[in-house]
Amino acid sequence: MEIFGVSLPGLMSQLLLGLVNGSFYAILSLGLAVIFGLLNVINFAHGALFMLGAMCTWMAMSYFGINYWVMLILSPVLVGILGVLIERFLLRWIYKLDHLYGLLLTLGLSLLIEGVFRSVYGVSGLGYDTPELLEGATNLGFMILPNYRAWVVVASIVVCVATWFVIEKTRIGAYLRAGTENPRLVEAFGVNVPVMITLTYAFGAALAAFAGVLAAPVYQVTPLMGQNLIIVVFAVVVIGGMGSIMGSILTGLALGVIEGLTKVFWPEASSTVVFFIMVIVLLIRPAGLFGKEK
Repeated sequence: MEIFGVSLPGLMSQLLLGLVNGSFYAILSLGLAVIFGLLNVINFAHGALFMLGAMCTWMAMSYFGINYWVMLILSPVLVGILGVLIERFLLRWIYKLDHLYGLLLTLGLSLLIEGVFRSVYGVSGLGYDTPELLEGATNLGFMILPNYRAWVVVASIVVCVATWFVIEKTRIGAYLRAGTENPRLVEAFGVNVPVMITLTYAFGAALAAFAGVLAAPVYQVTPLMGQNLIIVVFAVVVIGGMGSIMGSILTGLALGVIEGLTKVFWPEASSTVVFFIMVIVLLIRPAGLFGKEK
């Protein structure tokens, strides 16, 4: 069976690939949206934190024999601790300054982190095997579904929805949102706002690392892997609306699928279609699809 001259298995394979990429876009843009929406910082170090998640996973397996499932928890914790240090000793000094200072600081930090790992490991990719439990594929009749890619999509959606629920529907999320608007009022209720802000950045960093662990068996692990995604992820955040949690999730998944379909029907435009959509959205709705107009 063919659809517009493309076989159904081929089309579904590209859709799955797009959905996998969209899962990474969603979880990375979610971390960016959390940090910007609650801390008002444009975090250009997010790509480096994503790379650190994958690199820590590869190093743990190569040097210490620690398996994928342990690193799925441990790597976000380690990168989250690094996030605490970044917020406490760097970002805390620039909150009252223009957004440009945060962007430049995190961009410089990203280049520093990537440079350190590039000097040690170079730029060639490092392979990471698929976990034994998720090896192989499932025949669905109309396509062959790789088990690990299915796991990536499910795990990403679960984490994204859980994050949205905590921020939008719980008391902790209410404190976080209120703390960015009126910290003195929140402190009057006994909440330590500086610690809450630190933990928020750490959580955003941990989300990036979690995506990095998921990406290790899919992409080649390299010090520059974050650079390849972060520009697209920023476009996703802009399209969804800066600071919009649900906007980041839905837009990331949707743009991944659109990108996958573009590779089938117009391969030459697949690398630019996200930015084309961004331009159109900004012309029609500058605040993004889910952003709030000021």
